[in-house]
Amino acid sequence: MAPWLPDILRNPLAALIGDACTKTLVDELNIFDPLCLRHAVSKGLGLGIVLGGCIVKLPQLFKILNAKSVAGISLSSYVLEVLANAITLAYNFRQGYSFTTYGEALFIGVQNIVITLLILAFTGRTMIGLVTSVSLLVFTYVLFDASFVGPSILSVLYGLTIPLVISSRIPQIYAIHKNKYTGQLSAFAVFNYFFGTAARLFTTMVEVDDSLVLIGAVLAVVANGVLAAQMLYFWNAQAPQDKYRLDTKKTK
Repeated sequence: MAPWLPDILRNPLAALIGDACTKTLVDELNIFDPLCLRHAVSKGLGLGIVLGGCIVKLPQLFKILNAKSVAGISLSSYVLEVLANAITLAYNFRQGYSFTTYGEALFIGVQNIVITLLILAFTGRTMIGLVTSVSLLVFTYVLFDASFVGPSILSVLYGLTIPLVISSRIPQIYAIHKNKYTGQLSAFAVFNYFFGTAARLFTTMVEVDDSLVLIGAVLAVVANGVLAAQMLYFWNAQAPQDKYRLDTKKTK
């Protein structure tokens, strides 16, 4: 059957899901083909996750800037998450996996670095923030260079991101549990992260034949699910005295 969809629409679709599935699902209108349907859904979700990753932490950024406070936000959580983002990005890129299966790590990582620097700035540690940013850039460059970090070492590092992802959530989970308050933590970011990792689990099962990536995706869903549950539970909690507010620090 000859293609009926205009090239301006068909070509981007073919680039995303492949010529074979474009022919099956679009040209032949065989939308119930199980393999192509699952592949197309996975690619669509993956692209959505990557695009969502471009903005997922922006509400958190704006909330910090508007409130001039980092109350309830764990620095260690963000530092660990940035490290995990860098390793995830390097591992998947060097393995040759499709960008739609890991691309959000790039955009989320950049936003996490900015939030980390804001936390350091609002708590009077600007110089440490500058040193941290340079160190993270060097660390990321080294990960992408096979002459510095070989494939076997990178695989080990990626395996370590599994407990690292969990560890990055534990300080934040503990901080909320201790304070009984979510502070300046963005509900949009938390829930977007949870649903995004759930969708990423699906795309990993469909497109990536890698047990390390699958285990990491499962545990990410669990950790983000706990954080989302806390956000719901402490939704109307009253704020304690905010010692991390910028204007409060200046008046002391």
